[in-house]
Amino acid sequence: MRAAFLGATKGMGRALARSMAERGDHLCLLGRTPSELDRSAADLEVRGEQPDVPVVACDLEKPEMFSDAIERAAEALGGLDAVIVTAGIFATQEELEADSALAERLLRVDFVNTVLFCEAAKKALLARGGGTLCAFSSVAGERGRKPVILYGAAKAGLSRYLEGLDHKHHADGLRVITVKPGFVKTSMTAGLEPPPFAGEPNDVARLVVRAIDRGTPVVYAPSIWQLIMAAIRALPRTLMRRVGF
Repeated sequence: MRAAFLGATKGMGRALARSMAERGDHLCLLGRTPSELDRSAADLEVRGEQPDVPVVACDLEKPEMFSDAIERAAEALGGLDAVIVTAGIFATQEELEADSALAERLLRVDFVNTVLFCEAAKKALLARGGGTLCAFSSVAGERGRKPVILYGAAKAGLSRYLEGLDHKHHADGLRVITVKPGFVKTSMTAGLEPPPFAGEPNDVARLVVRAIDRGTPVVYAPSIWQLIMAAIRALPRTLMRRVGF
């Protein structure tokens, strides 16, 4: 598989990129920090069969870069079978309520700009007859919850967008994979108290690779979050007002 990958330098994205490289996929890394891109590319070159992992500048806060970056990735790879999007930002509800500029940035990056990047990826893949678009959302978007009101709202919007994209373009050859991680031990969640069922990045990567191969439209990672969120969705609003999660 030839894949353009936005977000491969950290956390779950790095674990997923390593898993894909180790099984022989060819990747082009997109990102905004040259040193991190070069370091991640060198890491993947050692792990996989790709002797030279190309990198392309692409900042999720600059939509004007999106289309060109994806096309440059396709040229570097000699084609394009998939686009993977794991990049995004996180902040706690308390931090977002205390800093309106941070709140605006998170909503713009995690929803508006991610959707715009996916739109550019969709056009590039469909122009080549189809392919796979895999984007990371979150279980935080499954239901309105006190600790993740703003972050959850952004991810809820992203999940609905990806679902609609799947409905519209599945017959055209576009396979849309929505990844909904729960709590995973990464730098993004550093300092937060992990629940008993917190996941590891490598476990998430294995689940996502399997979903990409099978074309599974929605994957919860770790898998237990599918049951947890089913229970949370079933709770009445009156109870949700009283609980703290």
